[in-house]
Amino acid sequence: MTVAIDRATGKRRPAAPGGGGPRPGPLQRLRNGYHKYWYAYAMTAPVVIVLGGLIGYPLVRGVYLTLTDANSLNSARTIGVNHIDATYRFIGLDNYADILWGPTAYDRFWSHFIWTIVWTAVCVTLHYVIGLTLALLLNQKLRGRTVYRLLLVLPWAVPTFVTVFSWRVMLADSGLINSALGALSLPQPAWLEDTFFQRAAAIMVNTWCGVPFMLLSLLGGLQAVDASLYEAAEMDGANAWQRFRHVTLPGLRPVSSTVVLLGVIWTFNQFAIIFLLFGTSAPDAQILVNWAYYLGFGQQPRDFAQSAAYGVLLLSILAVFTSVYFRRLKRGDQLGTV
Repeated sequence: MTVAIDRATGKRRPAAPGGGGPRPGPLQRLRNGYHKYWYAYAMTAPVVIVLGGLIGYPLVRGVYLTLTDANSLNSARTIGVNHIDATYRFIGLDNYADILWGPTAYDRFWSHFIWTIVWTAVCVTLHYVIGLTLALLLNQKLRGRTVYRLLLVLPWAVPTFVTVFSWRVMLADSGLINSALGALSLPQPAWLEDTFFQRAAAIMVNTWCGVPFMLLSLLGGLQAVDASLYEAAEMDGANAWQRFRHVTLPGLRPVSSTVVLLGVIWTFNQFAIIFLLFGTSAPDAQILVNWAYYLGFGQQPRDFAQSAAYGVLLLSILAVFTSVYFRRLKRGDQLGTV
């Protein structure tokens, strides 16, 4: 008879047929894990508590507000020494129904949703293409390569508000860009007034701020690609495009998949650039996160419930996208290994 030793109790027990013992229940597995990894739990507990207070509670509170009609008129507030209790009421999913299917759904949500998707796709594409192009150039043996790297990283190192305010000055009607265009006898767009050019300006500024991150990430990925693969491809007669397609891009796949996902999440939620560039004066150039801020803090009365509902919808959209994205990556990896 085969004898097995129970790790939790240290006692000997008969082994089940086939060499494996009976599988412990969930509570027993949790107890065993706690006894084995109690030190790790103790070290991570402060972080979990802090994150729960900073992220967990506001998230739960925000989800609750989406189920109410809370605004700045019926929320609890203190005026002088007088405290006014909250009078908002529970309304269920009415906020979501109003946002998605209400009479003003297109003007308040869908038009901003479409623009947010276009904004994210265009910006991330420009970030990746320009970043990869510059990374390929800086990966070559160039004189003064370190200086070029430092110069290209500067837009990322400078605080965002400084960068955006500098662009705002340059994009003004009498700014550097329109002055240069006028000197070349070219049209001088109203970058800060016309909707089309407001959107173009926002994409331009965000591209300026986002390319350095892609550049550094992809440059690190390029330096990790085995140089012998290029030598083997060149010996097989592959030209530059074939080496790029069959060696560089596959070698960058792990890095690319990560930076593209991060780029989508950051750009989809990029509040600072559009807000600092236009404030609340460009409603058609606002993406969803800026519109959510406007509902909650840029109008009177401030609509806390609808603003929170926009936040939950943003979180849901990104969660679905991330899930689909990872599933497609996993499927592609499986097909690549077949």
